[in-house]
Amino acid sequence: MDLIDDPAEGLNSPEFSVTELSGAIKRVIEGEFSHVRIRGEVGRVSRPRSGHIYLDLKDDKSVISGVIWKGVSARLETQPEEGMEVVATGRITTFGGQSKYQIVIEDIKPAGMGALMALLEKRKTMLAAEGLFDPARKQPLPYLPEIIGVVTSPSGAVIRDILHRLRDRFPRKVLIWPVAVQGAKCASEVARAIAGFNGLTPGGALPRPDLLIVARGGGSVEDLWGFNEEIVARAAAASKIPLISAVGHETDTTLIDFVADKRAPTPTAAAELAVPVRHELAAWLEGQEARMSQLLSNGLSQRGQRLRDMARALPRAETLLDGPRQRLDRAGEKLEPALIAGVQRRRVRLADVSGSLRPATLRQRVMNDRRRLDVLAARLGPALMRGLAAKRDRFESRAAGFRPATLARDRKVKAENFAKLVARLSDAGQRQTAGWRQKLAALERLRETLSYKSTLARGYAVVRGDGQVVTTTAAAKQAAALEIEFSDGRMLVGGKAGAKKAGAKPPGQGSLF
Repeated sequence: MDLIDDPAEGLNSPEFSVTELSGAIKRVIEGEFSHVRIRGEVGRVSRPRSGHIYLDLKDDKSVISGVIWKGVSARLETQPEEGMEVVATGRITTFGGQSKYQIVIEDIKPAGMGALMALLEKRKTMLAAEGLFDPARKQPLPYLPEIIGVVTSPSGAVIRDILHRLRDRFPRKVLIWPVAVQGAKCASEVARAIAGFNGLTPGGALPRPDLLIVARGGGSVEDLWGFNEEIVARAAAASKIPLISAVGHETDTTLIDFVADKRAPTPTAAAELAVPVRHELAAWLEGQEARMSQLLSNGLSQRGQRLRDMARALPRAETLLDGPRQRLDRAGEKLEPALIAGVQRRRVRLADVSGSLRPATLRQRVMNDRRRLDVLAARLGPALMRGLAAKRDRFESRAAGFRPATLARDRKVKAENFAKLVARLSDAGQRQTAGWRQKLAALERLRETLSYKSTLARGYAVVRGDGQVVTTTAAAKQAAALEIEFSDGRMLVGGKAGAKKAGAKPPGQGSLF
């Protein structure tokens, strides 16, 4: 038999699903490239809300995708930024969902000193454009802070140098916020420490510092890199407390030095900037005190001499008081006669006014009002009865023209209205009668008040001579006899005629009746 090519030949080769083929490719790539180190430039960087970082690593010909999981990104010393040249360490894998390969990055570092400096210059340019380095926004340092906050490592020599220098110059209270001064945790801990000091309450249980010092000893660029991070620079710029940066030695420069309110070349120099020298300040205060005492003494002497010179031109106090004292004496002499004369004038005017009052007139008026009230009261009853009778007649005449049921209802309504009217009339009559009685009582009280009898009850008396009221001594001397009326009776006094009229009373004795 001849062999004939069968078109179905090869159909016996195994079939793979897309997922199986993708998994096989994944195993081959991960087996060949378990861990690799790639040098390249960071391209596109994406940070979704999940916390992972997606980026591209590229050179002049190729691009490879990369991913940094959330847990790894939190431990990185250097965060990737677009344009950085880095060396990434990780494992190559594939992503079957998009049929592409990528590197899962486990560590990423700048590719040499040049990359770090380029990144530093880029951050410096960005922060300067935002105005964080502007001298106008820097705060002045307090001359003598009560409390100083120090952000540094608690176990290094830096904090001992600062405390020793403060103790030598001017001892102050120091609050230490321990942080890591290098490594992956440095930037976040320093930023939290600055924000934490600013969040304290002034005068609280843990008082808010008046001055902050961020300090660290010298080291390489990598060691100091935590102080070049953007979060540290922004935390220092946002600090409401004046801040001194003392990171590294005099030749070391970090981003926090440009943002801080004051840069110190060393931590020891930061302590010297924070407080003055106590002995120098005490000496200066003693000199100022001596100058102030001398100036006060000279000023008091000059003003005392000037006061004495001006006192010579002033008159004596006794001379100034002689005139007012004399006027006061004259006014005192005139006061008693003026008071006596005023009382006498008012007494005479009162006697004239009371003499015109006639009790008989008031009594007649009261009697007339009482008679009129009696007449009205007598007319009120018959008038009410007549009105009642008229209304009753009118009611009966009108009730005859209505049906019994209607008449009963109307009669009931009219009876209620009539009862109310009678009550109102009775109340009105009683109120009017009470008003008249009150008026009569008021007139009676007025009569008693205006009567001279009430004046006699207060200790006064009416003197009559020959039947006329006597108001002067001349009239009393001319009268043949004097009659004195008191509140409880009258008494005849003096004169022959008076003795005869008194009924054989001895001269000089009064008759009381």
